[in-house]
Amino acid sequence: MPQEARSQSVPIPRVTNMTLHSAVHIPLTVEEDKLIEGSIRVLNIIRPTWIKENVNFKVFTDGITNKLLGCFYEESPEDVVLIRVYGHKTDLLIDRNAETRNIQLLHNAGYAPRLYATFCNGLAYEYVPGVILNSTSCRDPDVFPLVARMMALMHRMDGGDDVPKEPSIWLKIQQFLDIMPQRFEGAEKQARFLELIPPKSKLEEEYAVLKAELSNLGSPVVFCHNDLLLANVIYNAEKKTVTFIDYEYSSYNYQAFDIGNHFAEFAGVADVDYAAYPSAEFQWRWLQVYLETFRTSITDTSDSDDDDDMSNTKTELDISCLYVQVNKFALASHFLWAIWALIQAEHSRIDFDFLGYADVRLKEYFAKKDHFLSLTVENL
Repeated sequence: MPQEARSQSVPIPRVTNMTLHSAVHIPLTVEEDKLIEGSIRVLNIIRPTWIKENVNFKVFTDGITNKLLGCFYEESPEDVVLIRVYGHKTDLLIDRNAETRNIQLLHNAGYAPRLYATFCNGLAYEYVPGVILNSTSCRDPDVFPLVARMMALMHRMDGGDDVPKEPSIWLKIQQFLDIMPQRFEGAEKQARFLELIPPKSKLEEEYAVLKAELSNLGSPVVFCHNDLLLANVIYNAEKKTVTFIDYEYSSYNYQAFDIGNHFAEFAGVADVDYAAYPSAEFQWRWLQVYLETFRTSITDTSDSDDDDDMSNTKTELDISCLYVQVNKFALASHFLWAIWALIQAEHSRIDFDFLGYADVRLKEYFAKKDHFLSLTVENL
């Protein structure tokens, strides 16, 4: 597997014991089918000088969890407000108080947009200029190192004393399994569910296997995004930066899960194609960039050839170890979002085939399970 030239070290801000600035809370509910009317009421509070006739609205359709509306004011085109209305019953899946805390925490660290306000079923926050990644740009040699470095910086962040430090993946999967529907409204949907999805007892067995296999891999527990699909990465070509958005699931978790989840998302969401899962060669390059930033505090002051050889050997071993962990945790990503999709299939009002998505993720999980679980550093 090839190695790239070592990149320049990136300074890593540490975020500890910070004071989070509270966003305005507006006691109103925005109806999903009345986004503009509700958004105007939010803007009346956070942008009171805006004249509503001069505000242009754009509905963003990339997400499958929430409704998102961009608010553009003609007199100040650089000040764009995004208003996100939570999807129906998503409070079953997401701790909204933790989400608000995460956005404020990460904004103060320089990693997330500014949060302007919360309301009863959503929030308003800063628009980040740029374009979301797609299945081509996520592999671009000018882009993927930015993503790898930003993830490493986030993983080095200290979330403070108020954020639980236990890995969240097992609690989250168990939470989803506990509320997973086994009977759906409508005979057709129920028939598809029974045809496509294994019995809950089988899924619980798979969860036990995954937990036993992956808990002992030694992956560090770090502050993770946990949902870094391509639409949650904004690339600004002019500034040569990336910004992560949507911190609904952010928490401490296994390092390898966050990376494996991102790699699994290369396949896309609307038209899933797992032929797009990154090759071993690409992963190797990505992981090398990631580790260079993640280990920035570890410096080697020796210039001897022997020390350089030892350092290169250690780097290759570290990348190999992380590669094995990442691909094993990609299985946990498939499993988590499959169960998530089953819950969404019952409750979401968004026009998306959640049952079909659950089927695709579970099929990929079972197709790759034996291969990924058998990976070892020695057999690479």
